[in-house]
Amino acid sequence: MRKPGVILLFLIAPLCLRAQTAAPDNKAFVSVDAPVLALTHARVVDGTGGPAREDQTLVISGGKIQALGATLPVPAGAKVMDLSGYTVIPGLVGMHDHLFYPQGGGFFAELGFSFPRLYLACGVTTIRTTGSVEPYTDIEIKKLIDAGKAIGPKMHVTGPYLEGTGAFTPQMHVLTGPEDARKTVAFWADHGATSFKAYMNITRAELGAAIAEAHARKIKVTGHLCSVTWREAAALGIDDIEHGPMYTDTEFARLESHRTPARRPGRPST
Repeated sequence: MRKPGVILLFLIAPLCLRAQTAAPDNKAFVSVDAPVLALTHARVVDGTGGPAREDQTLVISGGKIQALGATLPVPAGAKVMDLSGYTVIPGLVGMHDHLFYPQGGGFFAELGFSFPRLYLACGVTTIRTTGSVEPYTDIEIKKLIDAGKAIGPKMHVTGPYLEGTGAFTPQMHVLTGPEDARKTVAFWADHGATSFKAYMNITRAELGAAIAEAHARKIKVTGHLCSVTWREAAALGIDDIEHGPMYTDTEFARLESHRTPARRPGRPST
């Protein structure tokens, strides 16, 4: 009897890598190599919020799903895989991901070889890096994946952290003012960054300049904020928030009669 399981469709028909053009090193990651593939008797969750579809057949050709249905005929010559007891789901999209990991002493190590593979192994086929300590590396990894020369998910690369005075790691550039923030956004956008992330010590003026430059280029800015409150960031036009305010959450604290903010216990970010 087969054990119940989940089939992540990208493992069978990789979206980021076509078997016929794969570099030799990448072919080991393509588990099924067939011009036409039919997945039969599968339970399908399509990600739309609708109910799961039972006993479905999926026909895949050219790396894409060509047909799906309960009574779908199997094309002649197709490789058939019986997925009874398995569930097929879409690839997952990670909206806050990194290619680095803490290594101690306030430093972070880029794991550019293993992390893209691990994301795919966990079913994540698209990521947004949401802050980079090695933006050149992230951009070059994306280029290798897009060219089929490396294994990994589709990447949307966020530029280097937009940080002000007080950065806890020397791997982050410390902005010197609004003009530096603007130039930093312009430079990395020209080099392939598709979003930016403001960090804990950025000033309001620096954040405003970064947002203005990013929006002029149709690029979004998110934030892990402490020095700027959520409401202030929203007024400046920030597109979304990842974390914070972590240590200065006075806008959410009840004010006592003597106007001293009542501190509330915070939760550290991950």
